Amino acid sequence: MTVVVSRAGAAVLAVLVLVLTTAGVTPLLPTPLLPTTLLQTASANPAAAQTDPDEPRFLELSIDEVTPQTVTLTSESVVTVRGTVANIGDRDVEDVWVRLQRAPVVSDSAALRTSLSLDQAGFDTVGEFEEVADRLGQGERADFELELPLRSDLVPSLDIDTPGVYPLLVNVNGVPEYGGAARLDDARFLLPVLALPASDEVTDGTELTEESGTGSGGSRGTTRSSDDGLLDSEEKAFPAVAPDVSRPAAVTMLWPLADRPRLAAGVAGSGTEPVRLVDDDLAVSLAEGGRLDGLLRAVEDTARTEPRVLEGLCLAIDPDLLVTVANMTRDYLVVEDPNEPTGDARPGSGTDAAVAWLERLRALAATTCTMAVPFAQVDLTALGDLADSSLTDSALESPAAIVDSILGVTSTPGVMWPDSGVLTEKTGSMLAADGPVTALVSDNAVEGGRALLAGTSSTPSTAPGGNGFRISGVSGLTAALFDSSASAALAGMGTDPQTPSFVPSSARYDLSRDSSTARLQDALGALAWPAMVPTVSEVTGSALPAAGRSVLFAPPQNWSASPDDAASVLSMLSTLVRSGLTTPRPLTALVDAAANTANDPTASLLVYPEQAITDGASAAVVSEAEEQIGRLDAIQTALVEDPQAQLTPQQFTAPLREDLLRAMSLAGRRGADADGAYATGEHRAAEVREAVDAIYDAVTVISTGGVYTLTSEQSPLLLTARNDLPVGITVRLQVDAPDTVDITDIGPTQLPPRGSRTLTVPAQISDSRNLRLEFALTTESGLPLGSSTTVTVRSNAYGQILAVVTGCAGALLLFLAGRRLLHRFRGEPDPADEGYEK
Repeated sequence: MTVVVSRAGAAVLAVLVLVLTTAGVTPLLPTPLLPTTLLQTASANPAAAQTDPDEPRFLELSIDEVTPQTVTLTSESVVTVRGTVANIGDRDVEDVWVRLQRAPVVSDSAALRTSLSLDQAGFDTVGEFEEVADRLGQGERADFELELPLRSDLVPSLDIDTPGVYPLLVNVNGVPEYGGAARLDDARFLLPVLALPASDEVTDGTELTEESGTGSGGSRGTTRSSDDGLLDSEEKAFPAVAPDVSRPAAVTMLWPLADRPRLAAGVAGSGTEPVRLVDDDLAVSLAEGGRLDGLLRAVEDTARTEPRVLEGLCLAIDPDLLVTVANMTRDYLVVEDPNEPTGDARPGSGTDAAVAWLERLRALAATTCTMAVPFAQVDLTALGDLADSSLTDSALESPAAIVDSILGVTSTPGVMWPDSGVLTEKTGSMLAADGPVTALVSDNAVEGGRALLAGTSSTPSTAPGGNGFRISGVSGLTAALFDSSASAALAGMGTDPQTPSFVPSSARYDLSRDSSTARLQDALGALAWPAMVPTVSEVTGSALPAAGRSVLFAPPQNWSASPDDAASVLSMLSTLVRSGLTTPRPLTALVDAAANTANDPTASLLVYPEQAITDGASAAVVSEAEEQIGRLDAIQTALVEDPQAQLTPQQFTAPLREDLLRAMSLAGRRGADADGAYATGEHRAAEVREAVDAIYDAVTVISTGGVYTLTSEQSPLLLTARNDLPVGITVRLQVDAPDTVDITDIGPTQLPPRGSRTLTVPAQISDSRNLRLEFALTTESGLPLGSSTTVTVRSNAYGQILAVVTGCAGALLLFLAGRRLLHRFRGEPDPADEGYEK
């Protein structure tokens, strides 16, 4: 039973409590008897609130359900919040009470985030405390339910009389053992109020104050008039407040379909062998009830129930995901150990799910806007620093071709969405190197972006809807801005909440402290806010910028929204469209309008936050990528392009280039396991290095014997060049020989795929000693291949010495023959014949 005291009684109690507290005596009064003003003052005291993360925590409050999620003309007029309080401390907690509070309506986009980190004193519209438990032991949990009407003159209410987005807070107080009463935890969320339903007056209990002029016997939700009589059922004490639909916001929504890289690293293309995945989680995600299934199903359902929403929605697809899913439609393997990508593996289980999901995506893409995002959510800043054309082409040019070929569509051209949401000038120049392009970036990624979008800048955009800007210092680059606060709220949804790099420090807080329900409410409030921009600030009374501008919503590319979360997001967009608060704006219209600002006299400077550097690819990975991409370029140049071959050089090296992009992926770098994502990137880069080493080692030269004995001065040497690669390659023979050996260059030699060729090497040797010659293969550009081989050459040719000896022997022979002939001519016996005469 809720006990209500008169104002006079409350004043007496307040004085009594103050006197006892000053005297050092704890008043033994139940919490609800404490005057609200005293409780509010105590709980607003920072010393009493356990908000310091280094302080011990005793209770954890979690929001499980908010009804209604969005207040409309047809919703209930009472807001119900259900949740759980858990004792996570090292001691029991007594007198556990909770209450609901409200802060002023959100009056600017930044407050969608900052209002959720306000001190609880800023939530100055409060309800009554409700008891959760007399005592909550260690490890115990207790459920609670709070109800507060939107409007009431008789009982505490949320006091909401105009549509808008309102921050709410649930506050839990308690008394830990060996301690005093304190605020032990709270939970915050946004409540979007699109309209106010008509409602009757309510009372809050069975006992009412005399001052209120009402009797007893009422309960929450009972209708009463000023003379304590029931109102007629047709009469409402509070009339409905309809939304202002005179200034609808033009809304465009990016709907990302992406995943973290799943293909095993360091495996070059083969053309015949099944692909290898590091795990089979994607099979679960694609199957019914999985994350990617839910993202796709939400769009399919919306296409049936509110097709107009899809006019302003565009599927933003990561080509790496498509490549992986397309390979899963055939037999594929899952490695037993991700650290051994070529080791033992088992058959994957997701083939049927991949086939079904891909067919559904093809059908949806045929009637829905589609765009490609950079490959594997690669860090574009790191890519720009590398400045390698082949890697840039794989990351930026190939994605559209991959998406179009697999889905059979023509994706939206001339637009680029960096995963980080921010750009440097160097990166912008890389994007616009091949022609004009429009980048989709955060509203705080350009100088004064929020003011530009709000139309309060001294140099507003000339684009229709005010969302299109020429970027200063980068020829051909324009930008359309997405709402950073809404993007941050969308990023907080799901099982893996993250905080984008562009979120300023003033709006960053620990998302793990919020329940998934609370984070969903924040996202729904952020989606509704552009259509609910108030005309006057509730706090200052000053005029606020008009609504009706062009708004772009961009969740993170690797979005962890659950199927229910995804459905709720599109349900909110459907509600906004049906109510007339928003109108869908196609992405092509937004991009075209931004592109038309390319010749505007004014331009905006890019802003790159320090957090984006922290969240980016590590220097070690970038350095490794720089080294290995040069080696891949060199080896691909040496590979033979054979029209009859099943595997082309580009297909052979492409997986390794893509692995370098995956190593620089930003997926997971802003979530709870950022260190794990960094370690994965460095491991993938190391696997690429080992794979490239293996490619170079697969082409080598071997000798047919350890020692060569040459029969002449110009006998050839016979060697064998072997190629274990699945593609042919052109090589040159490199020789390290003494000066007395002259080896003829045999020129470039083509080696067949997985084959060998005998090399006949002409050699001229002018030395009879045993000589050591070292042979090795290189690419035509001079990069060494494989290992060298050393042979020993023994020649039977004696060179100049042999010529002198032979000449002397010949001369001696002639002399002796002439001498004998001379003696015979004279008829004299030859002295040489003495002793041989008979």
